[in-house]
Amino acid sequence: MTCPMCTKWHDEPDLRIAALEQCYVMLNRDQFFQGYCFVFTREHVTELFHLEKKVRAAVMAEVSSVAAVLYSSFAPAKINYELLGNMVPHMHWHVVPRFTTDPLWPRPIWSEPHTAVALAAAEYAQRIKLIRSRLEA
Repeated sequence: MTCPMCTKWHDEPDLRIAALEQCYVMLNRDQFFQGYCFVFTREHVTELFHLEKKVRAAVMAEVSSVAAVLYSSFAPAKINYELLGNMVPHMHWHVVPRFTTDPLWPRPIWSEPHTAVALAAAEYAQRIKLIRSRLEA
């Protein structure tokens, strides 16, 4: 069985933001939550404790860097971090800017179904460019 996170970087090139040392960063196609990104390890790993201490610290620094960029780019009330892996057992974070105006605030993003928000190609590109430029700065 193929892991969808192991192939995501290659399967969805239009959503790529950055290839960091330990992780890939991609915009979520569903932008119901503006700026919602995935940060996932380049190597197939399922648990934080499987990583050597130095690598684990580097991964967490990359997740934190993405969160800081999303915070400065979109000015949310809060950043949510989800690391579950029950459905896709590959270490990946859902890094989600949350706003008091979003319909699910303050509940978790999974609290009820929502209609996915698809952007025009130019809007995805613009959002990716913004995040990438701040991540590389």
